[in-house]
Amino acid sequence: MPFADKTLTCADCGTSFVFTAGEQEFHATKGFTNEPRRCASCRAARRASRSQGEGYEGGGYSSEPRREMFTAVCASCGNEARVPFEPRLDKPVYCSDCFRSQPRQSSYSGSRGDRW
Repeated sequence: MPFADKTLTCADCGTSFVFTAGEQEFHATKGFTNEPRRCASCRAARRASRSQGEGYEGGGYSSEPRREMFTAVCASCGNEARVPFEPRLDKPVYCSDCFRSQPRQSSYSGSRGDRW
C-alpha cells in the first residue's frame, strides 16, 4: 500500500503538521493503526512533563503512586534499613544486604506426601 504525506492538526496546540509517508510506513510496520494526534513539539513537551514524574516514581507512563519508604535499624548489622512497610517492634527488620543473606523459609507447612 503506497503511503502519501498527510497534513494533520495537533490536538494540543492546533497547528498543522505533516505525517510523512515514511512515518506512516514505520507506524504500519509496528502495527499502529491510529494517526498521531500531536505535533513533534507537543509530543516532546508531553514526554518531558511525564518524565518529571509529578508524584510518581520514575516518571514515565506509570500510574502507580510513589511508594512510601520507612527508616528502621537493621536487626542484624545495626545499619539503617529503608523498607516499604511501617516497621513493628515485634518483628525484625533487615537492611537489603542482611535480608538477602537470611535463609528463606517455605510457606508450605504440610508433609511431603501432601504436596501432590
